[in-house]
Amino acid sequence: MDRTAQLTAHRTELTGSLRTTGSPPGQGPRETVRPGTDVYDPVTMAAGTPHVRAARVLEVNWTGTSTVPSRGLYPHQWSWDSAFIAIGLRHVSPLRAQTELETLLDAQWADGRVPHIVFNPSVPLDAYFPSPDFWRSSTAGRAAGAPRTVQTSGIVQPPVHALAAWLVHRADPGLSRARGFLSRVHPRLAAWHRYLLHRRDLGGGGLASVVHPWEQGMDNSPAWDAPLSRVTPAPTRSFRRADLDHGAPEDRPTDLDYGRYVRLAADYRDRGYADRPDEGVARRAPVGGGGGRRAGEGVARRAPVEGGFAVEDPSFNALLIASEHALARIAHELGATGTARHARAERLTAALVDRLWDPSEGLFFCRDVRGGALIPERTVSGLIPLLLPALPRDIATALVRTLHGPHFGLGGATRLVPSYDLLGAAFDPHRYWRGPAWFNTGWLVERGLRTHGEQARADALRAALLQTAEATDFAEYADPYTGEACGALGFSWTAALTLDLLHQRPGHGVSPGGTGTFLQE
Repeated sequence: MDRTAQLTAHRTELTGSLRTTGSPPGQGPRETVRPGTDVYDPVTMAAGTPHVRAARVLEVNWTGTSTVPSRGLYPHQWSWDSAFIAIGLRHVSPLRAQTELETLLDAQWADGRVPHIVFNPSVPLDAYFPSPDFWRSSTAGRAAGAPRTVQTSGIVQPPVHALAAWLVHRADPGLSRARGFLSRVHPRLAAWHRYLLHRRDLGGGGLASVVHPWEQGMDNSPAWDAPLSRVTPAPTRSFRRADLDHGAPEDRPTDLDYGRYVRLAADYRDRGYADRPDEGVARRAPVGGGGGRRAGEGVARRAPVEGGFAVEDPSFNALLIASEHALARIAHELGATGTARHARAERLTAALVDRLWDPSEGLFFCRDVRGGALIPERTVSGLIPLLLPALPRDIATALVRTLHGPHFGLGGATRLVPSYDLLGAAFDPHRYWRGPAWFNTGWLVERGLRTHGEQARADALRAALLQTAEATDFAEYADPYTGEACGALGFSWTAALTLDLLHQRPGHGVSPGGTGTFLQE
């Protein structure tokens, strides 16, 4: 039986539990399914449609409890991948989407962190590096509360999970309530945010810091070049890069980059994955709005600490803010008030503007916590805060202008959003996060454009993303000029977000309601 037939058969078996949006079978009548919210049924669709092709990718990459990003290059569960996957998977199977997030959160550490990789013990150790025997989570992470029954990495990835959980719940509220989905994930998501807001406020200004480039998700972004230059790379002979078995070296991070990644991760592991937020002077300044700072200027919040890697990133924090709003919605669904979380999200938005916005450049920039200054590299991360509905109007307008200006060229030189400045010295249209367009960041920018009323621009980006995803067989990333496929094919978040875009109607905006949760109404 081929994969399309398997998917169709599997979907038909689960129809009773997956199509209901009200009470589960045997527990009262179902609610009427509103147009645009029903899960799609492959039985009614031809095998070659984009819907079925995207769903086939997710079926092929499904392990039974989670979805791998790709079978060859990334054979385990990745944190922010699973969040994006769940957002698309909810249209195929809300049950699987819930399971995706539950499996990830089952590997949460006692200190609240959600690890960026959950390892599949059936995968050979040499299939991916760094492997479980590098991270040694159950021993090196014992003091931080690493789980004993599953092996994980010790670093994190962007906090998209509460947003994903809310959207998954909305796909089938009846199934979610019957399974107690939100009541089970809510305390874990709250602990995850608590970890980031308290343990990772290394700059003292209210924002979360990343302590490794892999945590921000944009591994070899030029924004990391300056802070990484302080890191002595591990010798290349001390590790073997499994990624080069599946991708062209010219599309991947360099050996020098990798040596520094390995050194940072090993140092973090060897100090027991301790974040040590009390380094330097812990005196906290109040969080407030402000006019921003020019790239290169510092903000005196906490005495800078020499060495290491700690960066406040606009995308990471924008996703934390969106997920804080989502947690407020989840709390309200569970009978509590979400007022405090909405207020916290607004304070974080003010801190984001105060610490990372550069009005002269019309863009958010990363801040090097160790050196204290903004990092003057224009990356797609600086555009992601556009998804926040409470962003000041003048800042949203400036971001749209920057997105369509010469540095990112959307709608002119490019049809997709490049990951880095087209005019930057380090731009490379094929090398990972140094220029190529990625589908998850494109999806976030598309959502941001709709949030701020830019429907025509959002429709154009949506069309370009869908066309490229289908033409490249759901590639990991693409050349922003030509749309040429780069990286792995059959990539899960590309397929998942394709499904999400297919379930949107062009010309319609999001209805944020002040929540930043992209709730379609």
